[in-house]
Amino acid sequence: MTTAELRHQIDEYSDCLSPERLRVAVDFLAYLAERESKEATEELLRIPKFMDSLEKAEAKVSTGVYHNWREFRRDG
Repeated sequence: MTTAELRHQIDEYSDCLSPERLRVAVDFLAYLAERESKEATEELLRIPKFMDSLEKAEAKVSTGVYHNWREFRRDG
């Protein structure tokens, strides 16, 4: 099933729910979204030296010392 089909199915089911059950569904979806975000953050933090690289990049951006990503593209 495609993402679009899944979203459509969620819309159909949500139209049938009472306000109380709809609140439960929203709470559950919020929980899942938070969990996915946390897992993605944990995955990034497992990359060796990720935080060092991120801090250096943020420092460059804050000082205006950076390059446009288009300068480094290899497909153009």
